Amino acid sequence: MTTTKLTEGKVAFYIPDAGKRCETWYQIVGDLSRGVTPLVTLHGGPGATHVYLLPFIDLHIKYGIPVIFYDQVGSGNSTHLREKNGDEAFWTVDLFIKELDNLVDHLNLREHGYDILGQSWGGMLGGVYAARNPVGLRKVVLADSPASVPLMMKGVQQLIEHLPKHVQRDLEDCTRDGDFESDKYKDACLVFYKKHLCRVWPFPQDVEKALAKLEDDSTVYRTMLGPSEILCIGSLKDWEGYSTAHLIDSEVLLINGRYDEVQDLAVAPWFHAIKKVKWLHLENSSHMGHFEERKRYMQQVGAFLGSDKATLDI
Repeated sequence: MTTTKLTEGKVAFYIPDAGKRCETWYQIVGDLSRGVTPLVTLHGGPGATHVYLLPFIDLHIKYGIPVIFYDQVGSGNSTHLREKNGDEAFWTVDLFIKELDNLVDHLNLREHGYDILGQSWGGMLGGVYAARNPVGLRKVVLADSPASVPLMMKGVQQLIEHLPKHVQRDLEDCTRDGDFESDKYKDACLVFYKKHLCRVWPFPQDVEKALAKLEDDSTVYRTMLGPSEILCIGSLKDWEGYSTAHLIDSEVLLINGRYDEVQDLAVAPWFHAIKKVKWLHLENSSHMGHFEERKRYMQQVGAFLGSDKATLDI
């Protein structure tokens, strides 16, 4: 029986305005020295940590692809900066692009190349990153990632209109009153999440862990997004990434689900702007197809990344 190689470490990440030394935690599943292009995963949230992306270990087990997980600064095993809560000038997309570049350089990935997979916010980050065409970047997966937050929120509102009337009423009341900490608001959000965040119930343990980590330190999430997936009032509220997407030279795979909180109207601008692009639509998934249709999901991603053990059927 072959033992999977696991390598864990931290890399110093200098942030001038942080006021303290910062580090990015990472874990490599597989061996980077074996000549197979590694996949760097970018988690969502912001602040949800790598833990809910652990199913992507399947790509190593089934197809031999080294998979690199990391926790973005402000979350998980990386440096936390709770004192920067609400500081929109500090928590920027550019900060996280610099962090990703710093990790790529630390792991010496540029010479032989690397792929990235960004899920949700991670894909927003990945799309902007790919548009800069960094040296070594080969292929890109943007999973459940809006090309425009306003378009995402438009789709979310359409989904809310199909929720039970009392749930809609509770969301409206709590939003009007700024009551985002009450059980009333959280219970109403959970109804939405069970339909449009992850349709596996009870939620998988890794999803529960990610939600718990967000609850424990919501600094980045609250500052950049807002109090929930349903309401974006943070610094990302007017964000869009499709205006520079035509600059992406890499091949790109888009993924979203029929019931996804990121509806097709929010994904379409990526599809129309990116030159070399495919779009995988999962009929039985919401925002976390890597749990909901795990087998097909991994097969399609594996094929896109170039494994000869999988076939792309889109």
